[in-house]
This record gives sequence, structure tokens and C-alpha cells, in this order.
Amino acid sequence: MEEFRRSYSRLCKESGAEPQEAVLQQLHQLPRGRLDLATQSLTVDTCRALGKLLHDETMLKELVLSDCMLSEEGSTLLFQGLCANTTVQRLDLKGNNLRATGAEALGKLLRQNKSIQSLTLEWNNLGMWEDAFATFCGGVAANSTLRQLDLRNNQISHKGAEELALALKGNTTLQQLDLRWNNIGLLGGRALVNCLPSNRTLWRLDLAGNNIPGDVLRAVEQAMNHNQDRLTAFRENQARTNILNKEVQHLQEEKSKQFLDLMETIDKQRDEMARNSRASAVRVGQLQEALNERQSIINALKAKLQMTEAALALSEQKAQDLGELLTTAEQERQSLSQRQEKERKLEQQEAVDRESKLLRDLSAANEKNLLLRSQVDELERKVKSQQEQLFLTRQELTNSSAELKIRAIQAEERLDVEKRRAKQNMEDLEKLHSKEVDHMTRHLEESERAMQERIQRLEALRLSLEEELSRVKAAVLSERGQAEEELIKARNQARLEEQHRLAHLEEKIRLLAQARDEAQATCLQQKQMVAESQTRASQLNLQMEGQQRRLEELQQELSNKDQEKVAEVARVRVELQEQMGRMQADLVAQEVLREKVAALERQLKVVGSEHREALLDRESENASLREKLRLKDAEISRIRDEEAQRASFLQNAVLAYVQGSPLRALSPPK
Repeated sequence: MEEFRRSYSRLCKESGAEPQEAVLQQLHQLPRGRLDLATQSLTVDTCRALGKLLHDETMLKELVLSDCMLSEEGSTLLFQGLCANTTVQRLDLKGNNLRATGAEALGKLLRQNKSIQSLTLEWNNLGMWEDAFATFCGGVAANSTLRQLDLRNNQISHKGAEELALALKGNTTLQQLDLRWNNIGLLGGRALVNCLPSNRTLWRLDLAGNNIPGDVLRAVEQAMNHNQDRLTAFRENQARTNILNKEVQHLQEEKSKQFLDLMETIDKQRDEMARNSRASAVRVGQLQEALNERQSIINALKAKLQMTEAALALSEQKAQDLGELLTTAEQERQSLSQRQEKERKLEQQEAVDRESKLLRDLSAANEKNLLLRSQVDELERKVKSQQEQLFLTRQELTNSSAELKIRAIQAEERLDVEKRRAKQNMEDLEKLHSKEVDHMTRHLEESERAMQERIQRLEALRLSLEEELSRVKAAVLSERGQAEEELIKARNQARLEEQHRLAHLEEKIRLLAQARDEAQATCLQQKQMVAESQTRASQLNLQMEGQQRRLEELQQELSNKDQEKVAEVARVRVELQEQMGRMQADLVAQEVLREKVAALERQLKVVGSEHREALLDRESENASLREKLRLKDAEISRIRDEEAQRASFLQNAVLAYVQGSPLRALSPPK
């Protein structure tokens, strides 16, 4: 209210008038939502300022202006401000002596205002101006929000009552009307009684102190009772309809919630299917990448096999070179032996014996050489068999690669269909695959390092053999130069050299055998690696087949889920249709109930009229019975009086008799 007070002061100053101190004090003390200016003499400037403030006020709900002695201009200004107000619900204008202009302004206010529900106009003499009161009644007829109207002590005549009756015929919201202490009379009362059947909302009409006969008052009372009964029945029906509407809304909300929950579950399942499809696509991609990696690993293994084959070919070439060197050395040795034999023939018989010994030694050496040759041949055969085995393994690898290619093509064809499932398992497979690849890479690197070391060893052996051959040639040349000078020394040296050479050749043969064993071991290791790769490829194929079966199972599950969803949606639709049918049946039942209520209202009217007639008859009978009871009470009281008189007479007679009898003298004194 502080803002209202400041605005009032500002408007008064703008109009050139001083604000009233009493009004300011009341505005300062009033509670929120209620403006009470009762018994305050309001000037025209104050009314103008209040009218302007009330035009836009949104917090005020009750306005009390009783006994304010409003002038016609002031009341008009106030009512003009209230015409556009949308929050004031209670208006008290008691004891303001409103005249024709105020009544017309009130009629205009009631026509335009849409918020006032209670209007108090006691002690205003509105009925003295018939035309202005007719305008006010027209505003009452046009109003659609007024619930309570107080017109006590307003000098309303029978003509004003007739105008009010016309207003009540057109009004559909007024519930309480107080017309006590006016001059309505018989004609006004009859007009009001005639208008009541067409008004179904008015349930309280006070007409005391208006010189209206009792039968008219009873008729008004009957009409009010009928309206009250109808109002209670209407409220009960409205409550029932509200309950039914709430139940229907609750059912609709439950069904809508169920439908929304179903749609949410369907959306969630769709999202899960989409996520599963994306995950399967990612898994299929990972499987494809793993297959590509496996293919690259197989290609690398093939390249390494080719490299090992090339290394084996080089080792075979080196073995052939070593064999050639051995043959050349043997030929040189044979030539030297022949020369020595020729020289020995020229020597003495002792030299023959020595030469025979040397020949025996040479024969033994030849046997050893033959054994070495046979061993070399066996090595060559073994190398050939190993080559054949390598060729077979190569063919097996080609076949396995062809099979892998065919399976990869089949897997690619299936992967296009089965891209919804395998990504989860592929992560584990990738981890295992990475571990296996790391293990294979480490194993291959170790094998490569071992092969390189062996090749280096073979090259070192070859170099050592070449150096030894060069040294042997140099020794032979030196022996040729010194043979003629020191034959005996040469023979001894030849023997020693032959022994050393045999030992050295045996050592070389042993080294070659070791190299052959190492080559065989490497071939076996490579065969084992190839077998392991084949087993891994078979395991991968088994895993792929398992993944394919899993994808087929998932597709079957997805199809089953889709069928279940379709069946669920169909079932929900059927349930919704059934519920809609039940709701329509409920609506039809509500319409039937409304018709029944209307019929019951008609029956209530008939029964009420019969009841009122019966009540009137009973009242007349009660009055006659009361009269009879009064007469009977009077007769009973008369009989009681007579009996009392008789009893008193008898008592007196008995006393007189007792006092006059002789027993009186015999009785002792008291």
C-alpha cells in the first residue's frame, strides 16, 4: 500500500489539490489487498485520484467506501476507474446517499466490470429515481460475475421491484439478493415471484419489511428452496462429473504414460539395436583388419621361406664348391702320389718298402676319401630330400594360402551380412593376435639371427678352406722345388703333411656335418613354424566360424525381438482401442446419467410441489389440531379448577364437621 499512497499523493499534487490527511493515514495503516476508507468524507479530487489509481491497480481485492458521503461527480469518477479494474471482488458503498447519476454510473459499472462478486448498496435511496434505477437493473441483468447484491433501505417501490424482476430473468450468476426494508408491496412481490421460475441461480431472497403478504413470501420461500435443492443437486452432479472427468483424465494419463513408456522402451531397444549394429560393424572391421594383418604375416612368412630357400640354395652351392675343392685336392694328391711313386721306383728297395707303406696309407686315405664322398653324396641326397620337403611345404603353403584366400572371400561375403556382431570379441582376438604376432616376430628375428650367424660361420669356413688350399698349393710348390734336394726330408714331410691333411680333412668333414645338422635343424624349425602357422590359421578359421554362428544367432534374436515388438505394439493398440471404447461407453453412460439427472430434477420439481401442497395441508391440519389442543387445554384447566374448588369445599366441610363433632372435646389440646 505504500506505493498506492505515494501514487495518490502524486496525483493529488498534479491536479493542484492537497491530499487528505485522513485518507493518507488510512492508506498507511491498511493491510495488503484491502482498502478501507469507511466514514471518510472524500472530496472530488480524492475521488478523481482514486479512480485513476483503481484503473490500473492489480493487487486490490476489496474496497470499502461506506458512509463516505460521495457526491455525484465523485461517485462517477470512482465508478469510471472501477470499470476497467480486474481485481476488485468486493465493493461496499453503504450509506452514501447515491442519486440518479450514481445509479446510472453503477449500471454502467456492472455492465463493464468483470471482477466484482459482492456489491453492498444499503442506505442509498436508489429506488427514488425510477429511470436511473431501471438503468442500474439493466446493468445487473447484463452482469456475469456478481454473486451477492445488498439493496436494503433503498426506497424501492413496486415499479423498482418489477425492474429487478426483469433483471433477474436475464441474470444467470446472482445467488443472494437482500431487499429488506423497502416499499415493494404486493405488486412488487408478485412480480418477483413470477420472475423466479425463470431464474435458477438465485437461492436466497430476503424480503422482510416490505409489506408483502404471507402467501407471496411463502411462494418466494418455496422458489428459493427449490433453487437451493436444484443448486445442491447441480453441485452434486457437477462434483460427480468432475470425479468422473478426473477418473477419465487419470485413465487417459495412465494410458498415455503406458504408451509413452512403451515408446520409450521401443526407442531404447532401437538404440540398443543401432549400438549393437555399430559395434558389430566395428568388430567386423577389426576382424577384417586382423585378417589383413594375418594375410600380411603369411606373406611375410612366405618371403622369409623364400629367403631361407635362397639361403639353403647358397649353402648347397657352397657345399658343391667345397666338393669341387675336395675333388681338385684329391686329384692333386693323386698326381703327387703318382709322381712320388715314379720317384720311388727310381730309388732303392728301401724306398719301395716305404712307398708300399705310403701306398697302403694312401689306400686307407682313399678309402677315407671314398667314405667322405659317400657321406657327401648322402648329404646331397638329404639336401635334395629337404629341398623336396621344402617344395612340398611350399605347395602346402600355396594351397593353404589359396584356401585362406577362398575363406577370406567367403568371410568378406559373410562379413557384409554379419557386420553387427563381432567387434567385442575382436578386441580380445586383437590382443591375442598382437601377442602372437609379437611372439612370432621375436621368434622369426631369433631364427633370422641364427641363420645369419650360421651363414657367417659357413662363409668363415669357406674362407678358411680357401686359405688352406692356397697354403697347400704353396707347400706343394715348395715341395716340388725342394724334392730333388731333400727327398728323404720330403718323404718324411709328405707323411707328416699327409697325416696333417687327413686330420684337417676329417675336421672339415666334421664341420660340414655340423653345418648340415644345423641346416636340418633350421629346416625342422621352419617346418614347425609353418605347422604352427597352419594351426593358427585353422584356429582363426574356427574362431571365424564361431563368430559367424554367433552373428546368425544374434540375427535370429533380433528378428525374434522385432516380432515381439510388433506383437507388443499390436497388443497395446488393441488395449488402447478397448480403453477408448470403454471411455466412449463411459461418456454415453454420463450422457444417460445427465438425462437421468434431468428426469430426476423434473421429478424433484413435481415431488417438491406435491410436498409443498402436502406441507400446506399438514400445516392447516396442525393449526386445527393446535386449536383443538388449545381448547382441550382450556377445558382441562377448567376441569382442574372445578376439581380444586370441589376439593377445597370438601376440605372445608370436613374441617367444619370435625370441629363441630363431640370428638373435638375428647381430643387433646395441641
